[in-house]
Amino acid sequence: MQNQRPILIGLILLAFVATLAGSAWAKRGGRDDDRRSGFGQITQGYVIDKRHHHNHYYPRKGYVTERLPSHHRSVRHRDSRYFYSGGVWYRPTGPRYTVIAPPVGVVVPVLPRFYTSVWFGGVPYYYAAGTYYTWYPQERGYRVVEPPAEVEVYEEPNPPAELFVYPKSGQSDELQAKDRYECHRWSVEQTGFDPTRPGGNVSPELNAEKRTDYNRATKACLEARGYSVQ
Repeated sequence: MQNQRPILIGLILLAFVATLAGSAWAKRGGRDDDRRSGFGQITQGYVIDKRHHHNHYYPRKGYVTERLPSHHRSVRHRDSRYFYSGGVWYRPTGPRYTVIAPPVGVVVPVLPRFYTSVWFGGVPYYYAAGTYYTWYPQERGYRVVEPPAEVEVYEEPNPPAELFVYPKSGQSDELQAKDRYECHRWSVEQTGFDPTRPGGNVSPELNAEKRTDYNRATKACLEARGYSVQ
């Protein structure tokens, strides 16, 4: 029994330290960048989004945090200011920030890192965190839209491989959107694969190969314009 006593004491100390750590994290507001894509510990206030097989964790609407994620964008729409990070939208509420559903019509230059492509009635939509986006060529960005009527739904059989793009020279959001669009168009011309069309606009047996070619061409194009692409 005496030999087991140090082990029991050690376990009690570990449990006490874990409790303090969890309490400290909760007081920080549960930073969004500490819980990327649902990996790691899931805490109160987070839910999994399974619509369209999206399967990522996000904070609930109405969730309040004391600080924004380290990587976020400021977006203005109709004289109001919002913040956007990883598909999650925030509105200032005094010194804190509340997770909200974004206003319909707001435009962002880039999609969330994790999104699901879904087709409704032959039109491509991009889905993440309960929000639908469509490409808005007038502003070279993606507009938040009302949920479409679920008719003739087509979901990509395999989600596209993610390309994470980082500006190396401080490119503005507008320039990033322009460069990504132009590199997308060039890659489509080079490979024949278009991720904005059902199945990439190629036969199912060529989908994986052509998708890889498209990503490789896009990566080369963006790197030539001064971006880091992973």
